[in-house]
Amino acid sequence: MVALSFGFTVAHAQDSNAVVIKNFMFSPMSITVKAGSTVTWKNLDGEPHTVVNDAGLFRSAALDQNDSFQFKFDKAGVYKVFCGIHPNMRETITVQ
Repeated sequence: MVALSFGFTVAHAQDSNAVVIKNFMFSPMSITVKAGSTVTWKNLDGEPHTVVNDAGLFRSAALDQNDSFQFKFDKAGVYKVFCGIHPNMRETITVQ
């Protein structure tokens, strides 16, 4: 039962616009969501990371391991995201 619940949770997390921060990368590096969707980033690295929109729309505090940050995307568009601590970490969020 636990294995089945875990499998469902992982699939459900992917369906609910989850982004994992691990190995100094956003995964997935590109995601498409519907307008009105909330994206959740979770840091699984042992180092802190931030989630920053290059246009200044949002910026998380430093996320320690297992911390998460959420943002609701109300408007269609392409949003560039990076880590303010490690600017080489980049991601694109496309909102339809």
